[in-house]
Amino acid sequence: MVAFASAPAQNTKTELDVCLGKVGMPVGKLVFVRNGPRMFSQFAYFQSWLEDKETFSVSPDLVSTPVYQTRKPPAREDSRFFLAMGDTEPDAWGRRVISRAHAKRRQDDRSLGALTELDYLCAVDDFSRIGALRLRDSRGTFLQSVQAGKRATPPMLELEKMLVSSQAVERGTETAEDLRYLQGKGTSLGGMRPKCSILDEHGFLALGKFPSIQDERNVTRAEVLALKLATLAGINAADAHISVVQNIPVAVIRRFDRAAQDSRIPYMSGASLIQASRMNEHAYTEVLDQMKGACANYVDDARQLWRRLVFNHLITNVDDHLQNIGFLYMGNKQWQLSPAFDINPMPEKDRESKTWLSEDTGPITSMAQLMSQSSRFSLNNDQALAIVQQVVAAVLQWRKVGQSADVGMTSQELSEFDLAFEHSDLDDAKKLAAR
Repeated sequence: MVAFASAPAQNTKTELDVCLGKVGMPVGKLVFVRNGPRMFSQFAYFQSWLEDKETFSVSPDLVSTPVYQTRKPPAREDSRFFLAMGDTEPDAWGRRVISRAHAKRRQDDRSLGALTELDYLCAVDDFSRIGALRLRDSRGTFLQSVQAGKRATPPMLELEKMLVSSQAVERGTETAEDLRYLQGKGTSLGGMRPKCSILDEHGFLALGKFPSIQDERNVTRAEVLALKLATLAGINAADAHISVVQNIPVAVIRRFDRAAQDSRIPYMSGASLIQASRMNEHAYTEVLDQMKGACANYVDDARQLWRRLVFNHLITNVDDHLQNIGFLYMGNKQWQLSPAFDINPMPEKDRESKTWLSEDTGPITSMAQLMSQSSRFSLNNDQALAIVQQVVAAVLQWRKVGQSADVGMTSQELSEFDLAFEHSDLDDAKKLAAR
């Protein structure tokens, strides 16, 4: 459990070491300051990290200096932490579990103060924290870690227990044991939907995404369907499959920020790459501008990004905010586009992207608009048409793939997603593909 403040102190200063990777290479010092209602963070790189041959900037909003830098968020909704560190904060579901657990503790101990943003950051399980950044206290202990030989991340055998606990949280009937079991196991990937970090059947770190008790459609199977179709469309997508627990389908999505022997790959979101405020509108062309200096294989990544935009548009995946784009560190101060994740067909939505295509064209609303901007993604017209052909060929298989053993949707369940896949924009794309 995270060590919450024992009293609602109004003026505090907490220092933590920020470390990197499985070996825990010290990178710098994180300071969280609370002066009454004002809360902000500071960070300074260790000189040893700046002089290391493997050094790189762990967050694009940090200057490579041993001098303390201050992060004051531009809006209340923005992270108090430098952006790549903010990427490791729990998502809305994780915060819900953490706040519920703290509320129960306050019932027994009224001296406990309200949670701060540092409490949320520190409550994430060390083993499953996204990317390679880790937090260590003054005693040299990684926060929310366990002793060697023990584990904090449950295996697939405990998926049923996690499902039952998550349903209890949604219903508001959770016990302290439910919360202890779930707390810290969320990630920054996935928003409000119930989920938990797990070890899959092969021992790899994965994300188990559960149906919500409020779902009106089979959302978990549909997400796996989308990821399978994305792969058919030539998209590098997260590996996913369905595991059935108590006749309930759970989407098991393998984490892509881990390598052999649980080594950790540095990660940052698209929002962090362009240093975006959550309150402002942003465009994919802004991401391209930053990718040019950051990505080792810019042209390949730019074309892959456009392919994903076409695919998202044709399956009505419109929750395409910049937290749903990721980048993995390749070494030599260079990054690459991460596998696609959190792709969901949304039949109840209009096909209008959350992130704009470009600053002068606005949100994505048509295939003609996508084609008009393809050159900005390092594509000529023939190359763009070839991508459309491959994406259309994949999307047209949505019913067949949905009924496959890997996805397991019934005809009735598929019909509930019909509007996400069968629409005039797909007709337009088919006409383009026929050229």
